[in-house]
Amino acid sequence: MFTGIVEEKGKIKRISSGGVSAVVEISACKVLEGTKLGDSIAVNGICLTVTSIGRDFFTADVMAETMRRTSLSMCRAGSEVNLERAMAADGRFGGHIVSGHIDGTGTIASMKREENAVWVKISAGKPILDLIVEKGSIAIDGISLTVAEITERDFSVSVIPHTGEETILLSKKPGDPVNLENDIIGKYVQKLMSVSSDDENSESGIGISMDFLRECGF
Repeated sequence: MFTGIVEEKGKIKRISSGGVSAVVEISACKVLEGTKLGDSIAVNGICLTVTSIGRDFFTADVMAETMRRTSLSMCRAGSEVNLERAMAADGRFGGHIVSGHIDGTGTIASMKREENAVWVKISAGKPILDLIVEKGSIAIDGISLTVAEITERDFSVSVIPHTGEETILLSKKPGDPVNLENDIIGKYVQKLMSVSSDDENSESGIGISMDFLRECGF
């Protein structure tokens, strides 16, 4: 589990392709502190398991499903990435609940500066947009951000200087892909709301509908 508060920018040293899977080696510093084999590190929002650690790098195996569903397949040696260690139970929860399981990718449509902030507009597919609400949370390449605007085709976030400096988001340009993870709470709500009350195959036999909510006083 992560919070979407990026700890540092790392750099991909090597990607060894094994057909549709890969092994990635990433240079890092801060996220190596206290990290041991088997720990999780979010790389551009992708939860990866540390398989080896060096003085200034770590490696991780990347399965075919991850390569298909994320923008990692577009990365090359030298590409910068956002890095975050798994959340410590005794730490502050500065962002939102981020699982590190990418729902899909979006594309940067535009960037526009407004005084000290930069508006970033990202186009995405309907399954992603359906789970985004204005002023809700979204993880973009592992960065916890607040949705400022949303349309039927895209959504926008406003990036403050600190976030711009500490992450790779503002180094991207229109047309570049980004990894997106929807708010996990929204995904569970959508799943529950999709259960039909007359579904005889439902294990619980209880569905959530507008009629059901009204009957319960909502």
